[in-house]
Amino acid sequence: MTQRIKKLPSFNLQETLIVLAIIGILLLIALPNLMPLITKAKSVEAQTQLKAIYNAERQYFYMYSKYSVDLDEIDFEAPRTVKEDGTANYTYEVIQATNNEFKARATAITDFNGNGVFNVWEIDQSGNPKEVTDD
Repeated sequence: MTQRIKKLPSFNLQETLIVLAIIGILLLIALPNLMPLITKAKSVEAQTQLKAIYNAERQYFYMYSKYSVDLDEIDFEAPRTVKEDGTANYTYEVIQATNNEFKARATAITDFNGNGVFNVWEIDQSGNPKEVTDD
């Protein structure tokens, strides 16, 4: 009773490494073209949170006839950043508040495209987020 050993078709180590090298080269070619899309997608977070700050400031203004510099006072809880084991890529602050106007800022904590410039967005009492520093 001799048993025949049947060979299964498979890839050897060299073939696998060549395929991985080709995939890596393709990623290196495609990645610079995708960086603006990645930055744009991540900036949606800043715009959304700044709109939430705007809404909280407007509500506070209707109650007290002034704007506030304190995020806690307007009941805005900033999301935890990726450095704090959260998911947010921006830090948020109200940089100016008077009786008639306010300005809030979202500053990226990560350089999305590796050029050394951090993305910054601002919003004021008009309610339109503006990109101050492009990443």
